[in-house]
Amino acid sequence: MTTATIDTHNIDAPDETRPFKAHGHMDVVTMGDFTLGRGVFEAGWRWSEDVKPIAGTESCQVRHTGFCLSGQMLVRHDDGTEVTINAGDVVLIEPGHDAWTVGDEACVLLDTGVAAYAKPD
Repeated sequence: MTTATIDTHNIDAPDETRPFKAHGHMDVVTMGDFTLGRGVFEAGWRWSEDVKPIAGTESCQVRHTGFCLSGQMLVRHDDGTEVTINAGDVVLIEPGHDAWTVGDEACVLLDTGVAAYAKPD
């Protein structure tokens, strides 16, 4: 017989907050083998300026899956293709990209691909 388990953890009290070089942060909650991040990408945020120094790679090598709560972000893959993510969009972003916020509003994303994102070695 298997015992059902239910666990909760409020994102407003994250296990850790990973600051970007500037322009925002990633709040991270980990429950067992599940990790969820809430990225707050402030106006002016750009992966190649705010996370690249932390990641140490030429482009983001993380696979992101999630949901955009607010704001806009433009993602440009290494092959040049671009997509704008808007509030309400469910996203799947494969590795090999740069990204930046669009406009004056912060882009807030829930992301399941952040176990190692913006985490110094």
